[in-house]
Amino acid sequence: MLLLSLSVVWMLKNEKDKARPLLVFGLTLNLLYNWAFNSFMGKAGSLFHWKYDYYLYLIDKVLGISAAVVALSFRGFWPVALSVIYCAMVPMMIFWVLVNPKQDVGSLVRAYAAELVVGPILYGVMPACGPAYAFGQVWTHPPAVQPERIQLNAIPNAFPSLHLATALVFVLVAKSRLWRGVSLAFLAGTALATLTTGEHYVIDLVAGLAFGCFAASAGSCRIWRAIVYLGITLTWSLAIRFGVNALIAYPGAVRLSSILTVLVALHAVWVEWSADRSQVPCKQTVQGEEEMSMPAVTSA
Repeated sequence: MLLLSLSVVWMLKNEKDKARPLLVFGLTLNLLYNWAFNSFMGKAGSLFHWKYDYYLYLIDKVLGISAAVVALSFRGFWPVALSVIYCAMVPMMIFWVLVNPKQDVGSLVRAYAAELVVGPILYGVMPACGPAYAFGQVWTHPPAVQPERIQLNAIPNAFPSLHLATALVFVLVAKSRLWRGVSLAFLAGTALATLTTGEHYVIDLVAGLAFGCFAASAGSCRIWRAIVYLGITLTWSLAIRFGVNALIAYPGAVRLSSILTVLVALHAVWVEWSADRSQVPCKQTVQGEEEMSMPAVTSA
């Protein structure tokens, strides 16, 4: 509310700046979205009594790394610092709008919108809450579990990680070396924060990378590319939900698919950072999108 009030004053000081009303609109929308998201996902938590947290935990075991291992490796002052990073996502979203060139604000806002609309839908496809909710106070030393659904009365907001996806959007839209460095540092901090707080599983972050690429592509109106990235994310969701036993039986396939998903995200960053072109209107971007190369994609 304080940021919103200050932004209104800031907007009125220069009514010719078209980016300022957009920021005020974004802040207002964020307040409404926060209420709508909690309301919608709260009902989703009641609707989807069964959660798939054990599935995600076992996939992490197949990968050979878990949120618990990361959390135990970062003790001392780290939990406090990483918790601050985790809670700083919304202010960072607002800050990133302010520091980006005016011509890029529209694509950034569209990326946020795509992410915040499609994300809750994916949470319904693969309802899960995070290890801190599934295992409680013993989440850093979880017991042995079987690939079965569990009843949890909590908001399903684990798979994929919207925090990591948003942090990747910052990386993809960063223009200068300074902000690219800042965005990479924030991405790394967010990845650690999502795990050390017990809010996410490692596999949530893998899918979150593909989802971040989707959001950035949707924001720049590269529709077909966005569909491919969303397809990767959705494939992970469906594969884990309906084929977890097969994935556990073939750990090599899970690890290879995870590596390829990470490589797809790295390729997306390389394409954006190596591109030397001016901002292109959405309709022109969609028309010329098929001319841009895409890597071969393999997912779980």
